[in-house]
Amino acid sequence: MSLYRIYIDETGNHDMTHTEDQNERFLALTGVIIESEYNVNILSGELESIKRRFFQKDPEIPVILHRADMINCRPPFEALRDPILKDQFNAAILDALRRWRFHVITVLIDKRAHREQYVVWRHHPYHYCLEVLLERFVLFLHYGNYRGDVMVESRGRFEDQKLMDSFRRLYENGTDHIPAERWQARLTSKELKVKPKTANSAGLQLADILAHPSRREVLLDHKLIDDSREIFANLICEILREEKYLKSQQGRIEGYGKKILP
Repeated sequence: MSLYRIYIDETGNHDMTHTEDQNERFLALTGVIIESEYNVNILSGELESIKRRFFQKDPEIPVILHRADMINCRPPFEALRDPILKDQFNAAILDALRRWRFHVITVLIDKRAHREQYVVWRHHPYHYCLEVLLERFVLFLHYGNYRGDVMVESRGRFEDQKLMDSFRRLYENGTDHIPAERWQARLTSKELKVKPKTANSAGLQLADILAHPSRREVLLDHKLIDDSREIFANLICEILREEKYLKSQQGRIEGYGKKILP
């Protein structure tokens, strides 16, 4: 039976303050599902090769891909200030995204609409998105007859503990849509795996690359932002739409690979 891991990255502010501010209004979680053996044998090594080719100066110091640092050409990504090298790096990433085998799920919450719809009951935005995201992962495992686990990047000791507690409740109690027995049958552990950025996880770095473009696309889909720029993110999302977003048996992405809340 194949083993899969979903690597999760967040974009946006997770609290319920400043929901009127368009820059703070939306939170998205993006999960990248990778078969574990494929990750070890193919994807991780190829990602390290790309990083060595463009950025690594010291073989003892790993390069950790982080979108914000790459966009702003902060160390160790100063080389991206050269437009020719930047084009070469972007081409290498797009080629890898087309070749690599993975699935993507993005769940986005409009926190202002969430606040207005649920006056009394109001789920924490991050945990609400996580629950909906993991329901789709568990169904992916169920219908493929796979098993798997979940990894997120550390967000701080207090936040990590709350997240691990929330994950354990999902595992033990299930949700309104998926009973606990199915969660327990498909997930290999009730413990959430939490790793710091310095762990150099290929899956978490891939999620970091994909999270912001996918969040932007969901916002565009629902006309929640107006952005007609031709940017690199569009090329990434074209690949996601064609072959990476989780889809229904009928080929539908909305509600499967992309979901908006509430």
